Amino acid sequence: MDLENQQRVKDLTEKHGAENIVVVLGAAEGEAAGLAAETVTAGDPTFAGPLAGVQLGLRVYHAVEPQFKDEVDAEVYEEQIGMMEMVLDVDDIIQEMTDIRGEFCKFND
Repeated sequence: MDLENQQRVKDLTEKHGAENIVVVLGAAEGEAAGLAAETVTAGDPTFAGPLAGVQLGLRVYHAVEPQFKDEVDAEVYEEQIGMMEMVLDVDDIIQEMTDIRGEFCKFND
């Protein structure tokens, strides 16, 4: 997650409260999604950005996870994301996101 997006997440969290923020990611690989998820939950693991050492514990999901998919219009999902599901390792992404939420999320559903 780039420094600008880290600052956006930090600012929105300060403005609205961590309990009211949900981050939706769209990275193409489980490892990249996991790194971004770790950044918004446990803090920037590279210690380079605005979230370095900042443990927000935010709810975080990937766009291919059922928790997100079930909440959006099926036609819109299919049009915008459906094709990507065929080429992504969805199981790997879901496992990575589940692990990060389980370890670092303060607001588990």
